[in-house]
Amino acid sequence: MLTPREIVDALDRYIVGQDEAKRAVAVALRNRYRRSRLSPELREEITPKNIIMMGPTGVGKTEIARRLAKLVDAPLIKVEATKFTEVGYVGRDVDSMIRDLVEASIRLCKEKRMESVRLVAETAAGERLIDLLVPNAKKRNSAPVNPLQLLLGGPKANEEEVATEEEKTARLNEREQVASQLRAGLLEEDLVEVEVEQTSAGSDTMLALGIDINLNEMMGGLIPKQKKRRRVKVREARRILTQEESEKLIDMDDVIREAIEKAEQDGIIFIDEIDKIAGTQHGAGPDVSREGVQRDILPIVEGCTVNTKYGPVKTDFILFIAAGAFHVSKVSDLIPELQGRFPIRVKLNALTEEDYKRILSQPEHAITKQYAALLETDNIALQFTDDALGAIAHYAQKANENNENIGARRLHTIMETVLDDISFNASGEHPLIKVVVDENYVKEHLSNEFDGEDLTKFIL
Repeated sequence: MLTPREIVDALDRYIVGQDEAKRAVAVALRNRYRRSRLSPELREEITPKNIIMMGPTGVGKTEIARRLAKLVDAPLIKVEATKFTEVGYVGRDVDSMIRDLVEASIRLCKEKRMESVRLVAETAAGERLIDLLVPNAKKRNSAPVNPLQLLLGGPKANEEEVATEEEKTARLNEREQVASQLRAGLLEEDLVEVEVEQTSAGSDTMLALGIDINLNEMMGGLIPKQKKRRRVKVREARRILTQEESEKLIDMDDVIREAIEKAEQDGIIFIDEIDKIAGTQHGAGPDVSREGVQRDILPIVEGCTVNTKYGPVKTDFILFIAAGAFHVSKVSDLIPELQGRFPIRVKLNALTEEDYKRILSQPEHAITKQYAALLETDNIALQFTDDALGAIAHYAQKANENNENIGARRLHTIMETVLDDISFNASGEHPLIKVVVDENYVKEHLSNEFDGEDLTKFIL
């Protein structure tokens, strides 16, 4: 398990600034590990200290949650609080966040189990692939047999012929030849016929209601699974067969038990836009609906048991991280009971011009590096000078000041405008061309909008 300092260092690779928020989530994650090392009696008494992050849009709240999902070996889901306020069948009940967390935990545990049996599964899939490429011995074309004879143990139709020693040797040699060709990758484009199970998608209306009904599960697996034959290339057949063999090697009941325990003890739920369900005043109208959603969320954050199709799940030790802009409402507009369940509050600062410049170049997958990689596929070697980055950051700051402040998301709009001509004219049919974007180039492509104070092009 990473230390808090290591977690912050890992987040620094992708997110500029917001040190207070990074420290808060790092300590919260480390406390999960510390709690797991305590005695069972004391462990039951220690509950997570939930976090609420406050800050304008585009400063990194959602990005922190997204990077945490890749950083920690724990099930994590992101939900929008506004989803629970929508009218009609599209609105979802708050219990769905726990069901989604269990599904994420099952995927996580299943992937780990399948990775542990991958070598065995690939070996078994290779044998099945050879069977598909080397047909079995010919069947005797006998007359149809009465079904009653089959039940009474009579002769069976289409029994295999008894192969001679020469035929066995020839078939064995053929299998070895095919196996060596497969290992050498010579048969990847050949077509083979495989049987795959048909997955029946549920009704859109039922899925929107959060109802996921599997009739075969309800019938205890009595309905045979439907299969269809597909002609696919060898590389695709290998993937399908490896998946099937991996499924056979893992015990799904054991996976589900482990997943539920992992969701209960290590699960993290990120609730975004929680400020949208904060009522600014008490009375009729939308505030009543918002307060109702808060009261529905309260028992889940507080600790309760939610029934899922995999069994009951306790929410007492799930870590909740909430986030919101809170530019209209305040944290104090949430109901007091819900406020008390988020004892740690961190404020994320609005981005400065210097922050925008750092965002353009410092993160591991900075936006300038992304565009350079994209255009490199069309033989364009794109480079940005330091003064060009400063100019882009200046225009982003100015656009956010004069219009709606959308934070770092403004950079994507400006970058698209700056590189519009280059992206349009690049074709890949020309030799490698080096293109340097400097301050003059940026001003040439952006100054018209700013000279006339016409910033509508940058409003998303």
